[in-house]
Amino acid sequence: MKKYFVKLYQYNAWANNRVMECLLRQQVRDAKITTLFGHVLAAQFLWLHRIKGLPAPAVKLWGDYSLETLQTMVINANAQWITYVEETDGFDREMTYHNYVGDLYTNNVETIMMHLVNHSSYHRAQIAMLLRQGGLEPINTDLITFDRVQRGQWKD
Repeated sequence: MKKYFVKLYQYNAWANNRVMECLLRQQVRDAKITTLFGHVLAAQFLWLHRIKGLPAPAVKLWGDYSLETLQTMVINANAQWITYVEETDGFDREMTYHNYVGDLYTNNVETIMMHLVNHSSYHRAQIAMLLRQGGLEPINTDLITFDRVQRGQWKD
């Protein structure tokens, strides 16, 4: 599973970077879009802190972030997740935690890690739809595109 999670989180970082570059290139200031992308990144920090047993990070799950703040969040979330995945050998463990509103749950860390990338992809698709509806050009963040880029079959 290690190889799978390394590739999955490399993909997630690539997709985060592409969305950020798209927003910066078009100077997107739409609050719905920036709030959604902020939510994606805040969730990535929240889950990583839970998994690592750290206190909750100082992020708002549904905050309206500036492009500059989002750019910093992308860099940090990507680096922290890649480091964690590359330096950790066992993800197959149960974890009990309180969610954002305080409810108690137990889930497997592997499932949480898969959920987080799926959650991020879901909201990145919403961002693409909002960009197109606003007359802007969305960016392709498909997993298969990432694989094609990695194989040299697609120019990034």
